[in-house]
Amino acid sequence: MRTYVGGHQAVSVNDFIELALGTPAELWLGVEGETREERAARLDAARDILADHPSLPDTVSRVVAEVIEAQAPELFNVRALTRSARPTTRRRSTRKGAAA
Repeated sequence: MRTYVGGHQAVSVNDFIELALGTPAELWLGVEGETREERAARLDAARDILADHPSLPDTVSRVVAEVIEAQAPELFNVRALTRSARPTTRRRSTRKGAAA
């Protein structure tokens, strides 16, 4: 089965992530062994992208939630807590003694 995002074929998981988000994952996560200069340049580019696309964090969160829901639906299988059938009674504490 082939997966296409925006007319581009996603061959690997990384391709799918990059096509779905519009940026490579390495831009946000970094790469092992990057220098301080490379990290600074990567973070500058990320800041520029966020400034141009302020809704990107919401889009990323939505995409991640959709992927998790599709791959592991039991994580979103939320059930309401049931209350016990017997009523709870509260005991009032009685204090004896004079008020100061």
